[in-house]
Formats: sequence, structure tokens, C-alpha cells
Amino acid sequence: MAKHASAATGKLSEPDTPHDGGAAVSDQAAPTAPSTAEADEEAADGDPDADDIADSDAVESAEDEVPKRRRISLSPLGAGLLVVVLTILALGGLGGWLGYHAYQSREAQQQRDLFLQVARQGALNLTTIDWEHADADVQRILSSATGTFYEDFSNRAQPFVDFVKQAKSKSVGSITEAALESESGNEAQVMVAVSVKTVNAAAPEQDPRSWRMRITVQKVGHEAKVSNVAFVP
Repeated sequence: MAKHASAATGKLSEPDTPHDGGAAVSDQAAPTAPSTAEADEEAADGDPDADDIADSDAVESAEDEVPKRRRISLSPLGAGLLVVVLTILALGGLGGWLGYHAYQSREAQQQRDLFLQVARQGALNLTTIDWEHADADVQRILSSATGTFYEDFSNRAQPFVDFVKQAKSKSVGSITEAALESESGNEAQVMVAVSVKTVNAAAPEQDPRSWRMRITVQKVGHEAKVSNVAFVP
């Protein structure tokens, strides 16, 4: 009886030892660590002076950068060189413009001189005809002609040659005056005054006669030719 009681008592006195008892004790012994979010909040709320210092450093850094940008300036030597370079560029541009303007003026004057020369030569060709070489004289007129004048004169060339040969006519013209009357693009009108001395079989001696012609000159490629002739009273 006593044995049974003692055995029962001893059985009851043995504590129950759970398998994870160590882990439970460890959990009770270690303090609970705060979460990351809580730590950030505490760091932010707990040290307001740190934020003020950081903001102050950022402002000072920005203020330091502003003077550095404003301090950029040219030395007296650099400023002088800049003025010299700008002056050279300005003079170069002005010289280029003046050169181009002079080139245009020279080209225009050369074209006017060409028109005037062709008109003078055209008037001489028309008024200088010798019956002994009339064919060559007429061909010279056609070679310096173009447009309407070329068509009209080429149609009448042979009858004109026949008449000159039959009359045994010889005429010599000389320019007394010539001037550019008008100019438009590649065409110009030139007024030419001519004195013409003519002899033929019927009248060996004749007084010189004065003619005035308005000759239209047209530029064809790099040369100019007579495109129309009108006699002016």
C-alpha cells in the first residue's frame, strides 16, 4: 500500500518536460526587437536637430555654388582678344559683302559694254556693204543676228545681194554716236547714229547720209547678237 502510494507520489512529482521547452524559455528571455518601420520613425522623430543640420548643409552647399558660377569672368587680356576677334569677323563680313557688291557691279558693267559693242558692230555691218564681196558681207550680218531680225534678213538676203551687185553699190558706215537706251535682263536697246557714204555706178559721188537706228541686242549664252533693227527718223 505504502509502495503504491509512494510510487504514485513519485510519479506525480516528476514535472512534464515538453520537447520545445528550450525555445519557450529563449522566447521569454530575449526582448522583442522593434520593426524597421518603427526604427525609422523613432530615428526621424527622435532627432530633429539632425534634419536641421542636413538642411543647413544643403543650403550652404547651394550658396557656395552660386558665387562660383558668378566668378567666371574674362581677364583684361582675354577681353582684348575677344574684341580683336569680333572686329576681325565684322571686317571680314563687310569685306565679303563689298567684294560681292563690286563683283555684281563689274558684271553688270561688262554686260552693258557688251550690248553697246554688239549694237555698234551690227550698225557697221548693215551700212558697210561692197558689191564685190556682198555675199561675205551679208553672211557677216547673219552671223551676228538672232531672233526676228535673223529670220527677216535671211529671207531677203539673196535679193539684197543681187541688187547690190547689179547696182555696183559700195557703202561705208561710221558710228557717230551710240548710247544704251534701256536694259532688261538679257536684252537691251541701243540707239546708234551712223554716217553712211555710198557710191554706185549711177551716182559715183554722193554726200554722206546720217541714219539713226534703234538696235535690240539679246544675250545668247556667253555672247550677244542683234535681234531687231528699227530705223528712227
